[in-house]
Amino acid sequence: MKSYQWYSDQWGKPTKDDRLLFLLLTVGVFQAGLSWQAAASKRETFMRHFSEMDFRKVAAFFPEDVEKIMNDPEMIRNPRKIKAVIQNARAIVNLLEDYDSFADYLWDFFGGVPVLHQYETRDEVPNQLPEATVIAKDMKKRGFTFVGPVVTCMFLKAAGIIQDQVME
Repeated sequence: MKSYQWYSDQWGKPTKDDRLLFLLLTVGVFQAGLSWQAAASKRETFMRHFSEMDFRKVAAFFPEDVEKIMNDPEMIRNPRKIKAVIQNARAIVNLLEDYDSFADYLWDFFGGVPVLHQYETRDEVPNQLPEATVIAKDMKKRGFTFVGPVVTCMFLKAAGIIQDQVME
């Protein structure tokens, strides 16, 4: 099995698991400028370096932790992206003042129900959607980083919150 198969298997399946959502967001952050396969294939490395995707623990990371992560040859060694994951963990912790979970925050935008978009052909499927852009802006206001409209749209699709159905 390819090291990124888990991501293909997860794609479009609704999840309310905060650790999985944090992992999917992390893949999105690292995917920027790379292929999704390159980022998704690092799941085990992300799990190892980001406390099994426990965002509360990651939120407490220090600059020394970034250096340690940067020294792993298996890691995508981009300090901005590593710091973005830590910042996003902190933003999730801050969300918990207003929401019971990261999942509740995300699903609240859609009333707890996945949004289905139908397309005639695969070529019509966009990598940006207005609802994802709204969420990206809200996430940025709440302290998230590396969450532009494309990353956020792909993250929401991976998490099954937004679903594409191709008719062909």
